Amino acid sequence: MIKFFRKIRQKLLSENKFSKYLLYAIGEIILVVIGILIALQVNNLNENRKDIKKEQIILIQLKEVYQANLHQLEQKMQMRENIVKSALNILKAIDSPDEISRASLVKSIAEIDIDPTFNPVQNDLTNSENLRLITNQQLKQLLSNWSSDIVTLQELELIWTNQMYQQLEPFIRELGISREIANEFVNNTEHIWLLDDNKKRLEIPNGNSQNTVSKKDIIGHRELEGMASSAIIYNHSANAQSEALSIRIKQIIELIEKEIDKK
Repeated sequence: MIKFFRKIRQKLLSENKFSKYLLYAIGEIILVVIGILIALQVNNLNENRKDIKKEQIILIQLKEVYQANLHQLEQKMQMRENIVKSALNILKAIDSPDEISRASLVKSIAEIDIDPTFNPVQNDLTNSENLRLITNQQLKQLLSNWSSDIVTLQELELIWTNQMYQQLEPFIRELGISREIANEFVNNTEHIWLLDDNKKRLEIPNGNSQNTVSKKDIIGHRELEGMASSAIIYNHSANAQSEALSIRIKQIIELIEKEIDKK
């Protein structure tokens, strides 16, 4: 092809047909430009195909991540609901001592001594390079805002964590029921985190304390009501925030599924 065009140029120059040669040269330049544009277009199409494949891989991985986050969040919400229920049982024991047994009271104290912290799956799927590949702008915005969406929940969780470790557990030790709380915590097969089918094998023969404290002494401790009230406030608030976060996660998963099905 190059030899063909070279012969035409030489022929036009030898015949001194400068005007025709000029038109030919311009036409040749146009053909070269068109060829370059076509090559660029083909290259762009290939790059777009690669980006679409990469986006699909990222979307599938993101779906798994957010489904795992949703499952974990729902577990934490269930644990907090149990904390609130147990705290209400403690308040009931304070208000109406005859209606709650000592065993039930100790069990309720053990069940508020829990730290249900939401730890979302850490990944680099939403870094700037991967976000560039997400074509759905609404999904891209939700993914960009994810870190800030969980800040309020984590702040509430941190407050309760500090309350639990700095006040509730010292209160339990001071009261003298730590061994009973340990028994409830370790050997209560109703705990949500004991997911093994053979739960009995996880039990520890911790024995019973020989220095028992009466129900009256437990109820009469001035910090018990405050501990129960704090458990209700912070865990109920954390669950309210978790509800909003759950809706956001479900929205992200729905958008991801639409994008996967669309391709």
